[in-house]
Amino acid sequence: MIGVVVTGVAGRMGSTLARLVEEDTGFCLTGATEAPGHPWVGQGLKGLLGVGGEVEVAPSLEASLSDQAQVVIDFTQPQATLSHLEIAAERGVSMVIGTTGLSGDDLVKARSMASRIPCVWAPNMSVGVNLLFKLVGEVAQILGEDYDVEVVELHHRFKKDAPSGTAVRLAENVARVLGRDLGRVGIYGRHGLVGERKKEDIGIMALRAGDVVGEHTVIFGAQGERVELTHRAHSRETFARGALRAAKWVVGKGPGLYDMAQVLGL
Repeated sequence: MIGVVVTGVAGRMGSTLARLVEEDTGFCLTGATEAPGHPWVGQGLKGLLGVGGEVEVAPSLEASLSDQAQVVIDFTQPQATLSHLEIAAERGVSMVIGTTGLSGDDLVKARSMASRIPCVWAPNMSVGVNLLFKLVGEVAQILGEDYDVEVVELHHRFKKDAPSGTAVRLAENVARVLGRDLGRVGIYGRHGLVGERKKEDIGIMALRAGDVVGEHTVIFGAQGERVELTHRAHSRETFARGALRAAKWVVGKGPGLYDMAQVLGL
């Protein structure tokens, strides 16, 4: 069995991951973490979530890494992920990362550390979303320059970063196919007298409401018609199951930064 450490185990994704790891006979939950000072730290996971056997929640990844740990699954916050990457790289432990929101020098540093170990890092672990990443590029190539492109994403009110990493990746895929620089043509919301839409613009709109797990739509609009590609996630298990698929794939691979397209053979 593959030994798994789940970081941020008290969070929405962390608790879902811990439960699904326990249900999968190919895995064994060997460690779990939460931020120092969190009320779960020092407590047995069995009493908290009903899973994990003798695993106690540790205040750091370093404290949770036993000899049985083979892969760390991380859906935390940018600064926590940076810290976890540094420890995993030092220990030579594989990682699966679903954290979004890193940018600038932090993103460069994170990618450098991730490349030193076998690491799958994707803004969205859903199998369906990763199929969407591929499809939007193909559709953009077929439709060409005559169609305006807008990306709309909707998430729960607790999401801290905007737009979602998934929305950005979708826009990047379209921009790459169309030979555009997203940094120059990306439009992140509109307000007031903004003038007529420029042909090369790629709009990226972030909506936040209620408990929506995640919804992404890419709109290709032309005179007389539009094509829409939409993915809706109904449960966080969608992302967790994709992460477990990535964990099984990455253990035993050589050092390198991989994405879900490689995991899925897309």
